[in-house]
Amino acid sequence: MMDMIFFDNIDKLGRIVLTTVMVYVLIVTVTKISGKRSTSQLNNFDWIVTVMIGSLGASTILLKDIPFVEGVSSILVLYLLQFVVTKYASVSPQFSNFILSEPRIVFYQGQFLPDAMRDERLTRQEIECAMRSEGINSFDDVEAIVFESDAKLTVIPKPSQTDDRSASSNVSETINPLM
Repeated sequence: MMDMIFFDNIDKLGRIVLTTVMVYVLIVTVTKISGKRSTSQLNNFDWIVTVMIGSLGASTILLKDIPFVEGVSSILVLYLLQFVVTKYASVSPQFSNFILSEPRIVFYQGQFLPDAMRDERLTRQEIECAMRSEGINSFDDVEAIVFESDAKLTVIPKPSQTDDRSASSNVSETINPLM
């Protein structure tokens, strides 16, 4: 039993090395063909697909009961499904709303929005961290903080007094649809 901790046999090691190279080439090639979306973390859907592809790749490499062709097929089907779903979501607002999370305002004009924070399971510390990451130290300097579809917090600073009216209207245009 102890001898299998460091090395089992040369055939298994050779299979793992060869399969790793082939799965790596496959994933890099298909990702390049399918575009940036296939590795992005735009939303929960993209994240789930990325994790599944990683899991299938690892299973194909390490589990001898999964032949290479079966592992490749499952990875290619996931890429295809992601393409079809995202393509349809880009032309169907109803479908897009069904599969994607909507952004949500969690802080607005100096006020934390406790219902929104509770629904999104966010803490005050996480919101303050997002402010610090943007170099903002005062709540008075923030117009809004939005919890985005990709689970990132976007801090929208208040327009400064020296900004012209168009800058002020730009902030409203980005926040208004979320209210």
